[in-house]
Amino acid sequence: MSSLVTIEMVDEHIADVRLNRPEKYNALSPEMFTSLVEAGENLMDRNDIRAVVLSGNGPGFCAGLDMNSFRGMADRPKNPDRIVPSITTEDPRPENSAQRAAYIWKRLPMPVIVALHGVAYGGGCQIALAADIRFAAAEAKISVLEIKWGLIPDMSLTQTLRDLVSIDVAKELTFTGRILSATQAQELGLISHVVEDPLASAMELAQEISSKSPDAVRAGKLLWETAWHGDERTGLKLEAKLQSKLIGSPNQVEAIRANMEQRSPRFASVEQGS
Repeated sequence: MSSLVTIEMVDEHIADVRLNRPEKYNALSPEMFTSLVEAGENLMDRNDIRAVVLSGNGPGFCAGLDMNSFRGMADRPKNPDRIVPSITTEDPRPENSAQRAAYIWKRLPMPVIVALHGVAYGGGCQIALAADIRFAAAEAKISVLEIKWGLIPDMSLTQTLRDLVSIDVAKELTFTGRILSATQAQELGLISHVVEDPLASAMELAQEISSKSPDAVRAGKLLWETAWHGDERTGLKLEAKLQSKLIGSPNQVEAIRANMEQRSPRFASVEQGS
């Protein structure tokens, strides 16, 4: 695993993931893009992990694209693939590797909680919005900043921002690159909670989630990720399908027994392929 994105286990079932380029505000160099994807892929099939907490080391979460990349654009404006990788025909996934650095956190089967401090600009904002829940320090700032550089957001924001705000707000943020305070971002729906210590609060929520049945938590995430933009038939059929798999399963039975016996549940890891 690259030192640019680290993963440490907390309380056996929580993955503490850190962007670790603090001297550059965790700016997105080509190596950072690769490391983010590798970290996400490392977690994708981990059936023992019940929640992920994603944060950044140093003075800020992520300042967006590395300045050297912008200098490269100015020097070679006709070579976009040098900055943003193309989608290859060999890969069945719809996103390119730059988009995957953010979108993979939305794809993870377990909940992802982001703790924001300092800045989350451009690509950093897009990574944060791919999470399920966001905690931010009062001093944090967030921006869809790409317009400053004559660009549009291109790290899966079309698939994440639409879950949080109306289309007019999404357009305004994209057209202006306005820098929002944590409170302003919360008022718009970009931030879930503004707190004194976002990392501690994110860990506390991750521990609460990890105390629940991992099968039901993952099923709940899959349900909303699939049905949120689906039609009524898609949502209702998926509710029934997922519920039928949960009823009578070992972890569901354990949840009932623990409640009846007034003790903490002892859940097993999710089954392979669940």
